[in-house]
Amino acid sequence: MNLSQKLAAFGLASVAVFAGTTLVAPFEGRVLETYVDPVGILTACYGHTGPELEHRQFFSEQQCLELFAKDLAKFDRQLLRLSHPVMLTDGEHAAYLSFIYNVGPGAFRDSTLRRKLLAADRVGACNELSRWVYADSKKLPGLIRRREAERKICLEELIDVETAAIRRWSISPVYHCVFNYSDRPTRSFPFSGPFRSCH
Repeated sequence: MNLSQKLAAFGLASVAVFAGTTLVAPFEGRVLETYVDPVGILTACYGHTGPELEHRQFFSEQQCLELFAKDLAKFDRQLLRLSHPVMLTDGEHAAYLSFIYNVGPGAFRDSTLRRKLLAADRVGACNELSRWVYADSKKLPGLIRRREAERKICLEELIDVETAAIRRWSISPVYHCVFNYSDRPTRSFPFSGPFRSCH
C-alpha cells in the first residue's frame, strides 16, 4: 500500500489524507529516530514532537506511521475548532492543516491569517501563508517552498469560485429600468436596485 492508503486505513478524512501525503510528508520528511529541528525542538518520524521523546530514540516504520496518523487527526480537530464557523474548501482545509501541523495551534489561533479567515477575507488569509517562512529569525528555503505549495492549494478553489462568479455576472441579463424615485430611464446595466419597471 502507498502512504495515502495506509493513512486512510486509520480512518482519517480524505482531506487529512491528502494534506498528509501532498504537503506534510514531503516537507517534514520521515526520520526513524529523534533529531533536533532548526529551532532546537526534539523531533522524530514525520515531524512528530512531544515530551515523550528522548535523544537517540529509534522508531519502526509502523510506529512512525501510527504517530503520523494520530498527529494529523489531532491537528485536524484543532483546525476545525479554531476555524469554526467557516466552511473550509478542501484546498483551504488541506493547506491550513499542513500549516497548523508545522507551526502549532497556538500560532494559528493568534495569527492574522486566522483573523482574516474569520472575517471572510478568504483570499487574504491564504496569502498570509507566504509570511510564515522564518524559523529562529532565519528565512528557510524549505519553508518558502512549503508555504508556496500550501498557498497554491489554499487558493485553488477560491479562485475558481471567484472566476465563475465573474463569468456569471458578465453574462447577466441587461435591462433598461426606471427607478421608483425617478421617471428618467437609467443606463443599461445588470440591475439589482429598487425599480418601478424594466424592459
